[in-house]
Amino acid sequence: MLTETDSRTMAFVNLFAVLGTLENLCELVPEARELLKGKRPVTVGFAVKDGPRATLAFHEGGCSITEGCESCDIKLSFSSCEKFNGMIEGTVKPVPTKGFTKILFLTKTFVPLTELLARYLKPSKEDLEDGAFREINTKLTLYAAAAAISQVGNNDKSGRFSAGLMPDGDIVLEIKDVMGVTVNVKDHRLTTIKRPTHNPRAVLSFSDLEITRQLLNGEASSIACICNGSVEMRGMLNMIDNLNRILYRVGQYLS
Repeated sequence: MLTETDSRTMAFVNLFAVLGTLENLCELVPEARELLKGKRPVTVGFAVKDGPRATLAFHEGGCSITEGCESCDIKLSFSSCEKFNGMIEGTVKPVPTKGFTKILFLTKTFVPLTELLARYLKPSKEDLEDGAFREINTKLTLYAAAAAISQVGNNDKSGRFSAGLMPDGDIVLEIKDVMGVTVNVKDHRLTTIKRPTHNPRAVLSFSDLEITRQLLNGEASSIACICNGSVEMRGMLNMIDNLNRILYRVGQYLS
């Protein structure tokens, strides 16, 4: 069983699935929106040699991520995927190659936002005792996992193999009556859409937030949940089977 991760795939996961979840943090957590209150729009670009490139656009009350960083106010360049991953791990301090006059945004706004995100994605036991915190943690974890599915499916050797077995179409991952996300498959390339789509070819449905949290954190058995009905699979099961294989790899990158 493949358990090793590669630094290039990790960089894609860190940029689009970890930092990319800042946009959802700003939607769900008032403290995150407060950090952006009164701020002028600022775009932060990340350019990783032989790796991902993306821009985070911050504005009052929220942010969004897009591929590419041709036009940004602040640019952080990294000579390797390992260096970028080191920034996420806190072992590498980035130096802007553009936007020195806006460096206070990085230290006073961007860094606190990433620290808040880390708290929600890797919470303490005490944090999880709060029901409202636990709900946001579960939602953010699903957003991050869904984004990581596409990055692992497109870049990781094992993930690409599983994606290569998937026909075109949409797969929806949903928490019943709460939220849903979509993984689109086109020519064996995966794209995450952070909302449910109509008429998917397959659906992986979780009965509630707590079951979702337990499954995403490896605290519950997927087989047991399928047997007791707390997890339902509908539509093209081949798509779900290969998605689950990729999701297993995602757990190794996000652990």
